[in-house]
Amino acid sequence: MKDLLVYDGSFGGLLTVIFEVYERKLADVSIVREDLYQPHLYAAVQTITRDAQKAARVWQGLQKKLNTESSEHFYKSFLSEERDVEDTLLAFTRYVLSAPSGAERNFAHPAVLTVMQLSKKVHREKHRMEAFVRFQQTTDGLYVATVEPDFNVLPLIAGHFKDRYADQSWLIYDDKRSYGILYDEKAGRVMEVTEESGEPTVSTDDQGVASITVHDHEAAYQTLWRTYFQTISIAVRKNKKLHLRHVPTRYWRYLTEKQ
Repeated sequence: MKDLLVYDGSFGGLLTVIFEVYERKLADVSIVREDLYQPHLYAAVQTITRDAQKAARVWQGLQKKLNTESSEHFYKSFLSEERDVEDTLLAFTRYVLSAPSGAERNFAHPAVLTVMQLSKKVHREKHRMEAFVRFQQTTDGLYVATVEPDFNVLPLIAGHFKDRYADQSWLIYDDKRSYGILYDEKAGRVMEVTEESGEPTVSTDDQGVASITVHDHEAAYQTLWRTYFQTISIAVRKNKKLHLRHVPTRYWRYLTEKQ
């Protein structure tokens, strides 16, 4: 009977599951996040609790076999949240740990190829989020931006915004996943916040979209920004097809200049 391992959806949780697969010598196994789990009649279901020590041992073992770039591909593909990505990463792990050095570059192996493809997709989304995030100042002085990326890229963009906006406190909130990353200027660190953490600057409307109370002068700033874009626009040089390729319409919702 197939073993179905359920975990909490975190990266550490997945690494813990992989540890258990090796520890228990499980062969026919599938991994699923607990929020996607559905009862299965023909599988032995086990819930695996995240264990930091077990996760660290697996990650250290992978890093001994992988270079920095390949380790990043592994992590980015996990953040894709694609269906069955956990099984792909397990297959990838089994292959690279059992094969000679350099196996992670063998794109003829389906798991290696899939990891690379997913990593590239997530990397592109990361760069788009870094370009398209627009902050609004709230009444308490915090700068807030709401996003809804295709992939879970907030962990990847935290460093970029910490370096760029180190002189102010800010929050980037993911509507789709109901959590955000908060930079505390005084503490000089980024922390994760969720709806359960009680962060006062973000609320949710009837459609499940994060909303904020902006500072009085924020509307004026937004008007100036839109006016600037209208002024510099050259009608005869507009290329809508090219523009949509670089700025897909799904991002317009969060761009001040597109409102």
